[in-house]
Amino acid sequence: MLTAADLEVNVLDFRERTFQFERLVELPGGPYGVFTRTETESERQLRPKLLRLTVVAPLAWISYDEAADALRVSQGGPPKATGTPSPVEVAAEPPEFEENGLRWKRTAAGAQGYVYVPADLAGTLLAPEGRSALGIS
Repeated sequence: MLTAADLEVNVLDFRERTFQFERLVELPGGPYGVFTRTETESERQLRPKLLRLTVVAPLAWISYDEAADALRVSQGGPPKATGTPSPVEVAAEPPEFEENGLRWKRTAAGAQGYVYVPADLAGTLLAPEGRSALGIS
C-alpha cells in the first residue's frame, strides 16, 4: 500500500486529467485518498468559472503505474491504462461512468465543484458525515 509520501510526489491519472494529492481521510472502511484539480468551466464562455474537481478513493485501491509514471485507481490486479477518450467538459460527462473497471459517480460539491467517488461507496462518502470529513458541501 502506498504512503502519503508516495502520493505527494505523484499525480493521479483519472478521466484523462491529472489530480494532485491533497490529504488522507479516515472514514469507515479505511483511509481514503483525496485528490484535487482546478480547471476552467468552459473556454467558450465569456467569463468562465473555475471548477474544483475532487477524486476520493480508498487508499488500498490506489496503485503506482510505473509505465505511465502516475497513480491509478484499480481494485485488485495491476493498474492499467484507462482507455478513456479525450477529456470533455465536466458538465458534459455522464453522472455515472466506468473508469479502469470501476463504476464511479460524479456529483456536485458546492456551487463550483464536483466530486468523483466509487459508485459502490457513494452512500457512505456522500452522506452528511462523509461530506463533512471530506470537506465538501
